[in-house]
Amino acid sequence: MEGVELSNALRSLKSEYGSTLSNILRPPRRLPYTALDVYSGAGGLSLGLEAAGFEAIGIDKNHDSCATYNKNLRGECVNDEITPGYEFPKADLLVGGPPCQPFSVRGRQLGAADGRDGIPSFISAVKKTRPRVWVLENVKGVFYRSKEYFDSCMEKLRLLEYDVHVSVINCADYGVPQNRRRVIVVGHRGKGKYTPPSKADAKVSAGDALRNIPKKDREVPSYLTPSMDEYIAMYEKASCCRPRDLDRGKPARTLTCRNLGGQSSDMHRIRTRNGKRRLLYVREAARLQGFPDWFEFTGTRGSQMNQIGNAVPPLFALFLGIQLQECME
Repeated sequence: MEGVELSNALRSLKSEYGSTLSNILRPPRRLPYTALDVYSGAGGLSLGLEAAGFEAIGIDKNHDSCATYNKNLRGECVNDEITPGYEFPKADLLVGGPPCQPFSVRGRQLGAADGRDGIPSFISAVKKTRPRVWVLENVKGVFYRSKEYFDSCMEKLRLLEYDVHVSVINCADYGVPQNRRRVIVVGHRGKGKYTPPSKADAKVSAGDALRNIPKKDREVPSYLTPSMDEYIAMYEKASCCRPRDLDRGKPARTLTCRNLGGQSSDMHRIRTRNGKRRLLYVREAARLQGFPDWFEFTGTRGSQMNQIGNAVPPLFALFLGIQLQECME
């Protein structure tokens, strides 16, 4: 999709969010570029790249995530565990979001000491595939306790003769109805130059995104109990934070596995007209993450919420994919 076409399509996001996403995230044509998505999860990043014209394939160790990927995307996801010794297929573009737990505040920030650290495997993939361009996505926590380790990893990638560009983006700037700040690292070879994609004209609120949810996607409401309401009130008073109920007038706060699937004081929830609070429907969470309504998730409800919480918003991935094409061309 050309940049002008995308800009025109995005103008209707606020009023017809669901249908607009469903249209612009359907792959329109294929370019002569292949993309390998390691740690692909359910395929949010691959979906945006396919919509931009790339031919994508994924690798992920989670069975449900691979099943979701293979159900919805043109490319295939291989259900396998990625290690530094893995034999990766060749591709023009290598992308990946290694597990964020080693760097997230909730994950104790053990960095290289955490067995889930996937950055060494990503570096190995760059060495073995030698892509024209690669993209690494992760949380801002890479700049906290593990910054020295993260910087050393970036130096290893530079030594592979790549220009490395590190930036922090907020997905809300790209039509995603969610404040989701992530570190995006792009490496490229040759004379190409990378600049972060231009932002969308306007932000989309949670209310815009959740309008007109199809009846078939409305689950039996799961309401919070009075004791849970009391606990939430105590949490908000003790932490001095603003109420965490979904504010329909602005982009939602960051969606994670923990605050989508877990019944915690920080969980995502909606206050209904009768004053009760309920958990999000799977489709509501998917829309806030920027997935189109035709995208179907597999597995239990908890597994589906984990897939959504772990995903890269495909709408941002579409913006990124278009920008990467310019860098490659």
